[in-house]
Amino acid sequence: MNKRRRTTSCSTFADASISRRQALRVGGAGMLGLTMPNLLRAAAAQHATSGGAPGSRIKPRAKHVIFLMQFGGPSQIDMFDMKPDAPEAYRGPHKPGKTVVPGLWINDKLPKVAKIMDKVTLIRSVHHTMNNHNSAGYYCLTGHAPPTDDQRLRDSLSLWPGYGSVVDKLAPLPPSKDGTMPTYVSYPHVIADGSKTPGQHASFLGKAHDPLFIPNDPNRADFKLPELSLPDNLDADRLQARRGLQKIVDEQSKLLDESAEARGLDTYYDKALDMLSTDRVRRAFDLSKEPKAVRDAYGRTTYGQSCLLARRLVEAGVKFTTVYFSRSIGGRSKTDGGWDTHGFDNTRMFPIIEAYHLPITEHTLPTLLIDLDDRGLLDETLVVWMGEFGRTPKINKNKSRDHWPKCYTVLLAGGGVKRGHVFGRSDKHAAFPAADAVRPDDVAATMYYLLGIDPKTEVYDTQNRPLVISNGEPIMDVIA
Repeated sequence: MNKRRRTTSCSTFADASISRRQALRVGGAGMLGLTMPNLLRAAAAQHATSGGAPGSRIKPRAKHVIFLMQFGGPSQIDMFDMKPDAPEAYRGPHKPGKTVVPGLWINDKLPKVAKIMDKVTLIRSVHHTMNNHNSAGYYCLTGHAPPTDDQRLRDSLSLWPGYGSVVDKLAPLPPSKDGTMPTYVSYPHVIADGSKTPGQHASFLGKAHDPLFIPNDPNRADFKLPELSLPDNLDADRLQARRGLQKIVDEQSKLLDESAEARGLDTYYDKALDMLSTDRVRRAFDLSKEPKAVRDAYGRTTYGQSCLLARRLVEAGVKFTTVYFSRSIGGRSKTDGGWDTHGFDNTRMFPIIEAYHLPITEHTLPTLLIDLDDRGLLDETLVVWMGEFGRTPKINKNKSRDHWPKCYTVLLAGGGVKRGHVFGRSDKHAAFPAADAVRPDDVAATMYYLLGIDPKTEVYDTQNRPLVISNGEPIMDVIA
């Protein structure tokens, strides 16, 4: 590992009320006729309620990350780590099928996925001890173990930011003369299990590093970002002039406090101006420019079109994109919901994943990887397919599988990762790691390393205490 070092200092933030400040900003937005700041602030409100780092000695292998968060917990033993020789109570009703990689077998209901296994690495030995969705989800989204295993785990400034916010802090996209793209974008859901799952925004790093969160459904025919257009009677030069005037007013105002929230709103405002002054962002989000055949190939679903949008954002230069598979952990539906399908009757897990989860994965994951590869983007784009945990190896009395964090599979592709590779091994029931056990901390360290960011880089919390961004180690055996 590289020698530990510090980043440039980060201001401390106070968790203070800003009701008067918010009122001032709302008035300013009305004066300028802007709607984009409202979108950005709405993202912040929803979070509140519902090339390498400078100086890095690590050569970046990935320029972009697409993080596909499989909320609910997909079953390792029914997808990528099948155990055909296990007793029936463990192996389930599905059969293994050959892939293009000799000796590598996956669920035979995923024949298209089987054809792209020569593009991926499977890590079959990921494990931790968090059994609740919010705690495990936070671990998945940040690479840091939560203080408690509790589905009521609440968002707070004592918890870690998401990966993309760390990247935005340490290796943000530089300004561009044709319009700066956001470093970190997330969509189309805010996930929650009762309370909102922590790890979906910048936390103690400050709102300046929150993702550009897009709550709209990319599968809707009218999907667009109308907030990214200027009013007809206001051009970019006049907009900048008015922004300068408002800053003077702000500086004169006694309301200009030094809280993190206030500075975050200021940064949101500046982001809005930058986006409003260019066509680059609008073009990136305009899915109507994609040929019908391409859109159909990804699948006319929210998740499918979200993955297509992720590819467009990579092309536009966005560094970190998080796509949430579903807003909910799961349920009885065969047409929606996450991977949490351990139910209370015999109509649950297997019929549901056969009708929805497996087909949508079969449709979208191969399309995304092939599309990136055909465009010459896969080698520079790390794709991470990961849930917060797996499922119990033994089928329960409802013919379903329960939560199981003690051994599960993570899929990586592109961005400097080996192709057609399997790392780690589970035991005969896919219950525990049998070789090369890794934690989410190590997956996180691997992502940072591939982006050229030293995993032992320090950032500062609200008390100005230095904290390393990852307690894990890069999994060097998966790196090409």
